[in-house]
Amino acid sequence: MSAVHNSWRPTASIQNLRRRAEILSQIRAFFAERQVMEVDTHLLSHCAVSDPFIDSMQVNYQSLPGGEITPMFLQTSPEYAMKRLLCAGSGPIYQLAKVFRNGESGRRHNPEFTLLEWYQTGFNLPQLMQEVEALIQLILPDQSFEYISYRDVFKRTLQLDPFTASLAELKAACREQVEASFEDEDRDTWLNLLMSHLIEPHLNATFVHSYPPSQAALANIAQDEYGTRVAARFEVYVRGIELANGYHELTDAQEQKRRLKADHDQRKQLGLPTYPLEMRLVHALEQGLPHCSGVALGVDRLIMLALGCNQIQDVIPFSIDHA
Repeated sequence: MSAVHNSWRPTASIQNLRRRAEILSQIRAFFAERQVMEVDTHLLSHCAVSDPFIDSMQVNYQSLPGGEITPMFLQTSPEYAMKRLLCAGSGPIYQLAKVFRNGESGRRHNPEFTLLEWYQTGFNLPQLMQEVEALIQLILPDQSFEYISYRDVFKRTLQLDPFTASLAELKAACREQVEASFEDEDRDTWLNLLMSHLIEPHLNATFVHSYPPSQAALANIAQDEYGTRVAARFEVYVRGIELANGYHELTDAQEQKRRLKADHDQRKQLGLPTYPLEMRLVHALEQGLPHCSGVALGVDRLIMLALGCNQIQDVIPFSIDHA
């Protein structure tokens, strides 16, 4: 039978899809037990994510066929919308969201994927990390997790302090083992290459926390035990796969506005498309975001790990090539 005639079939086996359904039920039961409310926010928005390294998908909305076109964007994360709910008094919330990102296709990526995002009001970062560990252990039993700072994982793996090393030292360390013939004066470019190519593949059941403040995204800035300013965020790795990214959430509306604008300016400098900024998030923060911590976890990757699969297409009904 030809590949064309066979393309109607799901990319995942029915057995894997049954297991996927069981895992989704386990996740919902986990949050029901903790009295965290499930929400389902919009997928279409008038605004797009500001992150220069995430490419939003644009769609055209018409109120009437043939009418005026309004550009809108498929959401790359429900974060902005969920924070607006938190500011409105929702209390702890979670969402199993379909999200969309251009240019993300491969063994561990599909441009449409499922993201589990949740926010716990009153939680600090260690409390949220413990809850993330509990959820992962529910799906991946017998995992014993390590907690290590960004500084210490660099020192352990590369004998390099990412906070004090010079730009020249970062470039040299990278070029020893990674093909990087380009020039770039941004420290984070080299730190990210070192992390993704030389450190991440060796991390299993590991929480990495206390990132450089330049990588804070939407997290608060704190001080570590050395008095160094660090981003109050963490990432979780299992079997070399990045699984989750969490923040002690930024509540300062003016700082949020500054970071959105900084992202916008960086997109311009990089020659990337610029999109309308989500100022409704800033206005929501002006009303008051409760002290909280939040995390986004890749559900499809979690299911891959649970089922022992090597490709994302083996755990979703239809990959991009079959959609």
